[in-house]
Amino acid sequence: MMMDILMYLFETYIHSDAELQVDQDELEDELLRAGFHQKDIFKALNWLEELAALQKADVHSALETSATTSMRIYTFDECARIDTECRGFLLFLEQIKVLTPETREMVIDRVMGLETNQFELDDLKWIILMVLFNVPGNESAYTVMEEWLYTKEQGLLH
Repeated sequence: MMMDILMYLFETYIHSDAELQVDQDELEDELLRAGFHQKDIFKALNWLEELAALQKADVHSALETSATTSMRIYTFDECARIDTECRGFLLFLEQIKVLTPETREMVIDRVMGLETNQFELDDLKWIILMVLFNVPGNESAYTVMEEWLYTKEQGLLH
């Protein structure tokens, strides 16, 4: 349900270029009217606040010492949430320079921040889009991800 709220907010306010300066109480009321539960709304808004906080975090310094040939090893909990198909997609996006090690870590952090037992490749693509949108300097990567996400119906994605 939290993923539904995030997608709703992204499509309503971000993708549609709607007014971004919305009062949090107004936003909560709108989400309640849209049929979402208060508990899920709180979790989704908190998730977005944590995404914003990642921009200020010093993820880059922790990754500076890693070689370009290094490989990300996932923890047991990460493997439980992010299946082989999703991990392969993340690696692919990093290899084609859509994701950097920093944005990959932000995506993994936000995936792990979801409270869900069901997580699929389509959910991952939305999370990647949200992260790329929120990190300055990733406009071209965002455009590539957006094209992939929105051309799914044309058979370009698996």
